[in-house]
Amino acid sequence: MPKINSEPIEILLVEDNEDDAFFILQVFKKAKVKNLIHVVKDGVEAMAYLRKEGEYKKNPTPDIILLDLNLPKKDGYEVLTEIKEDPDLKSIPVIILTTSQAEEDIIKTYKHHANCFISKPVKMEDFEKIVRTIEDFWFLIVKLMPKDK
Repeated sequence: MPKINSEPIEILLVEDNEDDAFFILQVFKKAKVKNLIHVVKDGVEAMAYLRKEGEYKKNPTPDIILLDLNLPKKDGYEVLTEIKEDPDLKSIPVIILTTSQAEEDIIKTYKHHANCFISKPVKMEDFEKIVRTIEDFWFLIVKLMPKDK
């Protein structure tokens, strides 16, 4: 667990729902692991952030991406496809975090190389459990790719 006592985990949250984004930020603020969350609200903005274009020129490359599917301008599938086709971005884990529970969405995201698919629960206490589980699994158990590789 090399990053726990060193650099914070950089998270890119791609979420157009302000309430969901706010709640995720609050849960991660109380996290066991140091993290910095950067929020973008649509797919075009997500790709500009990841490609360090315009206002995102100096932003860090995220260690992990939390991606909603139902986004304006460019949907989550398009963003996922672009990430996984880009040699500089494809190794970043992408967690789909969406309201969808549709089997076709699950299949489609995995076929586009998502690292996991999580359906957002309706109840806030369940939502908090899911965010904490993401933290435990992806930041405490999984070894993320070193940034300089």
